[in-house]
Amino acid sequence: MVIATQPTEGEANTSTLELPEGGVDAPNLRYFVMALFFIFGGITSLNDVIIPKLKELFTLNYTQAMLVQFCFFTAYLVIGIPGAQLVKKIGYMRGAVAGLLTMMVGCLLFIPASATATYGLFLFALFVLASGVVVVQVVSNPLISLLGPPKTVHSRLTFAQAFNSLGTTIFPRVGSALILGGLAGVTAAQLSGVALDQYRTAETRAIVHTYIGLAVALAVIAAVVWSFRNKLPGETHDHSSPLAGFSLLRRPRFGFGALCIFLYVGAEVSIGSLIVNYLMQQDVLGITDADAGKMIMYYWGGAMVGRFIGSYLLRVMSPGKILATVAAGAIVLIAISANTTGTTSAYSLLAIGLMNSIMFPTIFSLACEKLGPRAADGSGIINIAIFGGAVVPVLTGLLADKSGSLQFALLLPALCYAIIAGFGIYARRPAEGPVMKAVTT
Repeated sequence: MVIATQPTEGEANTSTLELPEGGVDAPNLRYFVMALFFIFGGITSLNDVIIPKLKELFTLNYTQAMLVQFCFFTAYLVIGIPGAQLVKKIGYMRGAVAGLLTMMVGCLLFIPASATATYGLFLFALFVLASGVVVVQVVSNPLISLLGPPKTVHSRLTFAQAFNSLGTTIFPRVGSALILGGLAGVTAAQLSGVALDQYRTAETRAIVHTYIGLAVALAVIAAVVWSFRNKLPGETHDHSSPLAGFSLLRRPRFGFGALCIFLYVGAEVSIGSLIVNYLMQQDVLGITDADAGKMIMYYWGGAMVGRFIGSYLLRVMSPGKILATVAAGAIVLIAISANTTGTTSAYSLLAIGLMNSIMFPTIFSLACEKLGPRAADGSGIINIAIFGGAVVPVLTGLLADKSGSLQFALLLPALCYAIIAGFGIYARRPAEGPVMKAVTT
């Protein structure tokens, strides 16, 4: 039997596997895919650590600092569909190797960026790194959706995202210890000329050392994956148009869901990117950047815990109603954080991670219900919608600069969550229409 992939974050075009009824029975493959979720989740979350570091070193405003996320998530727009075409040509396992090696190259580009102390080169390195992440996601996301029966896809996608959140919990904790903190009593704003260049070069070495370590680890993982390059049974791919998914936007449920993916990723990334600077404010916690960086793990850790819990709840409750509830919860927490001070303000902001937990996989699976063999075409649009992680954070940073208040800037993520709550209510009932059958040629 041939079944179409039920895609999730990052898959971009139609792919099929020759499978027995009910999906692939391959425990080792499950471990491999979970490991990939852990890796690309952790690397993505390191942006939350390097943003405050680069902001200080290059004396950036919030809008300029958010270009880190803009360059990173622009890769989803630029690379997603070409990356899927590459995977269709060379296969899932070889595609994973290509993605891992591209990530390794991106990590190594931090070396010339540091040597020249050039912000633009750091942004380019992040774009290359993110391009590899996108290709890895093209491989991992359709596979995890195939590893079990269709009726548990909501739960399974959420469970896989929990391993992504495990990476986003651990990496910032380690990264903040390695990257944040500076020379006592010295800031870039106090220096100029040669002294400023030397300071930037010296301080960015911590970033370089971190990413060199990641490059070595990625090379080892790529070598391991290469040894299993022919292990996936019955893999075949069709050759539909790379742009075929755009026609699905005429389907209201899918179009609304794609918009919500754009808004969700943008809101999640915006809040994560501001955590360090938010907690450093005197009326919140007034702590150092290094101490604030260590607390990022609570934001992403909440998402991890919520995804493990959600993987069960989504089996027994309406996914749409759960989505609307957690989106409303995120709005309440933003309101509490913006209108309080001290630990209440800090921990209510961090608790938004718990509300985020089930949003992406639930929005995705609700939007793609009953697309059948066009599900992977639809994921190309979902992949592009992740570009929200580039746009919304920059707009949030611009709002913070114009208003002079990070609390006020949280209004934009709150608006995103309000629209997501509306989608949950709209999609609380099953999609109409029969499930389309895959067609083989």
